[in-house]
Amino acid sequence: MFRKLRKKLTFFCTFATGLILVGLSLVCLFLAERSSLTSRYSQFQGTAGTILNHLETQTVIAHSWLAEICASNQIDIDIQDNQTPLLYEDLNPHSLSADIFDTAVQIARDSYGILEESITSRSKLTSHAEFHLTAGGTAYFASVGLIPKDGGVLKVAILYSTDNLKPVLYFLRISFFAADLVGILLLGIFSWFFTGRMLRPLEENRKKQMQFVASASHELRSPLTVMLSCLSAMEIASRQEAAQFARSIKSEGERMGRLIDDMLTLSNADNANFPVHPKDTELDTLLLSVYEKFEPLAHTRKISLSVSLPGEDLPLCRCDGERISQVLSILLDNALSYTPQGGKVALSLSYTGSRFQLAVRDTGMGIPDEEKSAIFERFYRCDKAHKDKEHFGLGLCIAKEIVRIHKGTIKVFDADGGGACFVLELP
Repeated sequence: MFRKLRKKLTFFCTFATGLILVGLSLVCLFLAERSSLTSRYSQFQGTAGTILNHLETQTVIAHSWLAEICASNQIDIDIQDNQTPLLYEDLNPHSLSADIFDTAVQIARDSYGILEESITSRSKLTSHAEFHLTAGGTAYFASVGLIPKDGGVLKVAILYSTDNLKPVLYFLRISFFAADLVGILLLGIFSWFFTGRMLRPLEENRKKQMQFVASASHELRSPLTVMLSCLSAMEIASRQEAAQFARSIKSEGERMGRLIDDMLTLSNADNANFPVHPKDTELDTLLLSVYEKFEPLAHTRKISLSVSLPGEDLPLCRCDGERISQVLSILLDNALSYTPQGGKVALSLSYTGSRFQLAVRDTGMGIPDEEKSAIFERFYRCDKAHKDKEHFGLGLCIAKEIVRIHKGTIKVFDADGGGACFVLELP
């Protein structure tokens, strides 16, 4: 399911970002082509001005100069002296038809007022105009000028075909197309790894959720099976036996209730609805209270329970005292359950820098290194063969959630001389 979702998200991200990339590329390509045309038109205007100035100052026109300037600037020039074409046109025939030159001259007359009739014997200045021209489906840059010459007029028409720009524009389009392909490919690779990284926590949470439901179902099935069996047996049992079955049903019902309470606690933590009421708390007093609560149980199980407090006065800790007491109760309950008779369990409190440290040490079976991180998972039990029905494998998970909400940490280490040491740090 997640792999299929990953493919769909990758395609969607690549498609959406690819469309944006292509759209921006088209805009940039349009601006680049427009800039190329504008730049070439400005260059053409400069070239046309240079040609007209040269013709205006020269009495003799060199054919070699005209041929060189036409070849170097990829232009065509039509020059007529008093309506008579120059000999240059015979030596260097135009690549363009005469009709296009006639069209350019006509546009110059009609739109820009470049009229031969306006040139008189007294005229000294050259009149000219540059403009865009389209003929036969091809766009041209055109310049038409009239140069007064000894009572006559020299008519000059200069044309530049924008087809000459096609290799440059073609190269631009190929470059943008290749850049888009590479960009979309990189976006696809990035989207594949990004969506995989994004979906990984969801996939892990789903697996944990399925494991949680399976484990919870298993834990609930056991007391339910016992209760149903006792009810069936009560139908044919004597009064004395029925009373024993009723006690078993009550015990299993209470066990089921504790399990449901633990599951609701974790559910509230998952939904960020875990009630915590922090206030200034004396942790040494809280530690002594927890110690006194568990001392009778430790005595019953013949386990030595001790508490160690610092000699100096400690500052108050801003926390929910009831929740921290719940964490210590979970740790002590586990320690007393997994420590054999004659063993020792020790509580301690210290303050270093700006953090409080509460520790619970025992001389029990200890926790293997490979399981130290797993013990805080839901329904995890270090000793798979442990038959204590009071523990469901949720206590340490609840403790970790409480500590996390307090912005603290809880870790487990190997205790000196064997056993486990749980260290709780609070800011």
